Amino acid sequence: MIKAIALDDEPPALSIIDNFCRRTEGIELQKTFTAPGEALAYLKKFPIDLLFLDIQMPSVNGIDFYKAAGSDFMAIFTTAFTEYAVEGFNVSAIDYLLKPFTLARFQQAVERANEYYQYKRQSGTETSQYIFIRADYSLLKIALDDIIYIEGLDDYLKIHLNAGAPVVARMTMKSILEKLPARDFLRIHRSYIVPFKKVAGYRNKSISIAGFELPVGSSYEEQFLKRFNK
Repeated sequence: MIKAIALDDEPPALSIIDNFCRRTEGIELQKTFTAPGEALAYLKKFPIDLLFLDIQMPSVNGIDFYKAAGSDFMAIFTTAFTEYAVEGFNVSAIDYLLKPFTLARFQQAVERANEYYQYKRQSGTETSQYIFIRADYSLLKIALDDIIYIEGLDDYLKIHLNAGAPVVARMTMKSILEKLPARDFLRIHRSYIVPFKKVAGYRNKSISIAGFELPVGSSYEEQFLKRFNK
């Protein structure tokens, strides 16, 4: 059960969040606040998992509040202003709800928070079968078995999947390698990471994987061949 609080300068907005939480499984709304100072004092005393946070408040910007609070919890931003979506995304928000939002959209955000909460709890164990990637201004859940290969493009990554369009995310090869299980994924080139079990063959410094041909870089060849020859 996710423990949550909500901060919004408008009491009607808090009433909606309270009502929606009562109608949504997996979440317990412990308290609501209209004053940022009171919310901050509560956060210093009581641990929570999730904060519903309005962005545009008279006394403080919600994103600045989240940064000042320490960000040791998940956040779902709520606002009537679409221009804050990118900024909210950049501070690692779980989701961004544009007012007025429906119960279905609210429950979708909570489900995303629940999945990420469970993922973080089992992080580092052998049971995780998926990763979360921030892309398209949301947190995407990607099954490891769906990944064909990962392509590095400067400060961006393109994650090629079994079905659908590739996921493009602003992150480095190093950062995504830290998310992936080392026993299953291998970097074969400065621009490519592959799921090792899907490699079908190796020839002339290239691998074949799911119908694609990818180069093996000179500095990665020895490590790759040690595993491949086994």
